[in-house]
Amino acid sequence: MKPRCKGVVVVEGKYDKIRLSSVLDARILTTEGFGVFKDGEKRALLTRLARSPGLILLLDPDGAGQVIRSFLHNLTGGKGVTDLYAPPRPGKEKRKAAPGKEGILGVEGMDNATLLSLFEKANLLENTPAAPAPRYTKGDLYRLGYSGGTDSRSRRLAVLAANDLPLTLSANAFLDVVNLLEVVL
Repeated sequence: MKPRCKGVVVVEGKYDKIRLSSVLDARILTTEGFGVFKDGEKRALLTRLARSPGLILLLDPDGAGQVIRSFLHNLTGGKGVTDLYAPPRPGKEKRKAAPGKEGILGVEGMDNATLLSLFEKANLLENTPAAPAPRYTKGDLYRLGYSGGTDSRSRRLAVLAANDLPLTLSANAFLDVVNLLEVVL
């Protein structure tokens, strides 16, 4: 029996949806890649679902995934949205003849354990304990030198790399990930 996921998971394409469906009992929607930019009905649906039951964004850990993630955050005002970040792993999906432009696996290429652990760590599976209160604030990141300083970006990049997270995260996304995954600074 597959674990059941809270909320609606948003992925980029149908192969991501198929892959995730093999691991979780979840309601999964696709953005059809950049198709969501032009599809007014899908945008309206995602906005409504963000209000209830909430959206879980699991997009590819590449530039295109970041663009779509940013678009969806702007669309919903970031309310009712939970970000999950697939680790950037070099490789190519089995169905493809060559790796993608950035040479890293998308959601469809992730192994079961990795996908499941993303949801477990974020307490997004039914019958998991509630997430703890955030450990760090924006002020904490500033005081610790991870934002607002001359070498803040390089310090964030070092933490992201050490924790196998996408190196393209903004300072705000960095804060969310540090708290969500209980990353030690």
